[in-house]
Parts: sequence; C-alpha cells; structure tokens
Amino acid sequence: MNIRKANMHEAGVLSDLSFRSKAHWGYSDEFMEACREDLTVTSEYIATSLVFVLEDEGQIKGFFGLEQEDGSWLLKDLFVEPEEIGRGYGKALWRYMQNAARDLGVRKLTIHSEPHAENFYLRMGAKRIGEIASTVFEGRKLPLLEIEISR
Repeated sequence: MNIRKANMHEAGVLSDLSFRSKAHWGYSDEFMEACREDLTVTSEYIATSLVFVLEDEGQIKGFFGLEQEDGSWLLKDLFVEPEEIGRGYGKALWRYMQNAARDLGVRKLTIHSEPHAENFYLRMGAKRIGEIASTVFEGRKLPLLEIEISR
C-alpha cells in the first residue's frame, strides 16, 4: 500500500472513483446525476489543494482531499472504491490525512459528511457539531463534523 500526492492527470480517474463510491449507497440515477458536478475532481483542485491517493498493487483504491475554506481546513473528499470498503483503506487514508493536517499545523478540521459515511468518521474520532445545507438539493441536510488534530 502506498499513499502519494495525486497527479493532475488523474482528475478523471478520481472523479469516476468518487462517483462510484457515492453510488454505492444506493442513490437513484437522478440523484447521482445531480451530484456529478460536486463529485468531479478537477486538475485545478489537485493543483491547489492537498489531494492524496492510496494505491495498492498498482491500482488507485481511494483518495482524500483537504482544502482551506474561509481560513479553516475542510476534509472535502475521502472516497474508497466500493468493492474495497471494509479492507482498511479508509482508515489508512484517515491516518495519513491526520498526519498531513498535523504537519500543516491544523488544529481542527471540518467535514461535510455523506450521511452514510458519518459513522465511519465518528468511529475515527470526529464529533458531530451540527448540519449543513446540501449544495445540490434544497432542503437536504448533511452531517457537519469536526475532528481535533492532536499534536
């Protein structure tokens, strides 16, 4: 297993992975199409944010992305290939993300969670601090989580 900085040319691969991972939760085709833009990883995002991929046996199995938002840090993405869920890749990405945040001097990190992923984040030590409005569906609320990064 290897975790490394994403390359800009991998934007399409990561977009497809995020779409497959979100679809894993059984959302309708209509819902998924409405989410497509939010799930799209751009080369600009890779260039301006901290986006890391996890590879195993030469294949990308997951990725995460950290970005600054209004002076604070946000875990924007953490996706694992659906058929790989439960094999420890999410935990490995989470640990790597915490170390990367610590190295940046980040003390708190915000997460706008997929409702189905909330329990994963809670098991990893995040706390629910409220809800945030979906950027895709009016009236839909998403879990708002926070993790303190220990020194």
